[in-house]
Parts: sequence; C-alpha cells; structure tokens
Amino acid sequence: MADILGGMIKIVKSKMFALIVLLAILSTIVQIGSNGIFLHPINIRTILDMMIITGMMTIGATLLLIAGALDLSVGTVGTMAGMMFAVLLRYHHFHWAVALILCLALAAVFGLINATLVNFAKFPAFIATLGMASVAEGVSFLFSGGANVSLSDPFMRNLATGRFMNNTIPFSIIILLVFFIVYGIILSKTKFGRQIYLVGSNPTASRLVGINSRRISYILFINSSVLGAFAGIMFNSRVAAATTLGITDRQFFGLIAAILGGVSFGGGTGGLGGAFVGLLIFSAFANGMFLLRVDSFWNQAIFGMLLLVSLAFDYMRSRATYRSPRAKRKSKKTTTTA
Repeated sequence: MADILGGMIKIVKSKMFALIVLLAILSTIVQIGSNGIFLHPINIRTILDMMIITGMMTIGATLLLIAGALDLSVGTVGTMAGMMFAVLLRYHHFHWAVALILCLALAAVFGLINATLVNFAKFPAFIATLGMASVAEGVSFLFSGGANVSLSDPFMRNLATGRFMNNTIPFSIIILLVFFIVYGIILSKTKFGRQIYLVGSNPTASRLVGINSRRISYILFINSSVLGAFAGIMFNSRVAAATTLGITDRQFFGLIAAILGGVSFGGGTGGLGGAFVGLLIFSAFANGMFLLRVDSFWNQAIFGMLLLVSLAFDYMRSRATYRSPRAKRKSKKTTTTA
C-alpha cells in the first residue's frame, strides 16, 4: 500500500502530470467558451492535422535546447526549402522525390553553416542562426523572384492532407508520431542521447570524459534545419502554394512548444514525451483562440507572451532545481567523478 501511495505521489509531482492537468484545464475552458465545439471529433482531427508543421520544428528545437543551443533560422530555412521545392516541380519538372532530396540537402548545408559559425567562429547560437535566417530569406526570394508559386503534386498533397480509416485519421499525425517515437528512442535509449544531455547539463564534464561536443552540435543543427525544411515542404503541399512568408511567422512555435513541455532553456533536462504534450497544449491554445474568435492581429502578440511566460516558468523551475540539496549533491558528485 505504501509503495502504491508513493508511486501516486511521484506521478502527481511529475512534470508530465502538471502538463496533462494544464491541457485538461485549457480544454475545459475552451470547450465551454466555444459551446462544445472544441472537443468535437472534427475539431480534434483539425488540431491533430495541423500539428505536423509545428511538430517537426519542436523535435529539432527540443534536441538543440537539451544540448544547450537554439536555432532561430528553422522557420526561414523551411520557407526557403518549400519555395525551392515548388520551383523545381513547377518550372523544372523534377520528380517530387528528387526535389525533396535536393531541398533537404540545401537545408542541411544551412545547418552545417550554423554549426560552423557556432563551433569555430564562436558566434553565439542566436546571432549565428538569426544571421542565417536573413540569408535563407534572401535565397527564397532569389528562387521565386518575390512571387508566389503554385504547387500541385498529387503525392505530396495526399501526404500532407490525406486521411485513412474512413477518412478519420490524418496521414500527417501518423508521420509526426513516428518521428517523435524514433527521436524519443534515440534521445532516451542510446549513447548518443545520453551524450546530448551531458553536453547540455555540464559541457566541461562532457569534454573531460571525451565526448565530442562539436560533432553533436553539427548533427543537431543539421537535423534542426532538415526538419524545418520538411515542415516547410509539408506546409506548402497542404496549401498548394509556396509563398515568401511560408512558415517564417512560425519561427518560435517549436521553441514555445518545447519549453511548455518542460525542456529547459538552460539545457540538460526535458524530453520528447513532455515536448509532445507541450505541442498538444500549444496547438490546443492556437485552435482555441480561433474558436473563441480572438482577433488574428492579436495572435502574434499572444504567442509572444506565451513564450515569455514559458521562459519565466523555465527560469523558476531551473532556480528551484539548482537550490535543492539533492541537485547540489548530484552536481558535486558529477564534478568529482569527472
């Protein structure tokens, strides 16, 4: 009985439980405010259907944040890749698979440059990636000439908007779940995943035990750019057009979802399970604003405030962890062992 009670107390005190409670409260408020529309199966499907765009950026942001870095170019790189994809298909008649590979490769180059600026030029990550965001925006305009490009490839359109099981479950949510599961296993069950946590929580100790932090940084920056590119291509396939704005205005959405899910801005803590729940909270919040008819001009300001609130909670959580006696003993033990 004592073991069961202790287990229940542990669950209640966990971050995941707090996130689920927050999601339940948010859902209840919007359900009442929308006269029962929010939890209708069609609206739930809409929420799930739109998660893949932000979800891909959330995965990339989560891994980088855990490693103590961030990427502010992911949305612009995704827009650039989506524009290149549309141009290759419409004007040069590439097969979708060849165009997809080329666009992801271009995004990988941008991730490689980001990592080089951070690791060798010693630029702070936010400065390096913000600069590369401007470069990606310029390249996007070069591809398109500043004009929108229509996109009507049947396979990509079906992948982005199609459903199965009597037209109920979107293909996109299955793709996103597979990505979260695969990356979750890598992060929590592999040596590489453990190295990411160590690099983020204690860079000095990671170097002393022989972990190549530069290699990890390169992999994660390239991964972030490639996932952003995939998100941009999926977004354009969904709306059947590529624009110079694309997913640029969603630049911080992955960061918001990851931090909401308990991933620390200081690095070393969090996981993709919490990030997925954070993504659900963020998507439910965005959908709720639409159902409650919040003026669209307020959206960006509200999302900015949500990011600030998430960062404030992350700061308070980090301070509480740092001050706890157990954390101090653990930090001292890690330093001594290293």
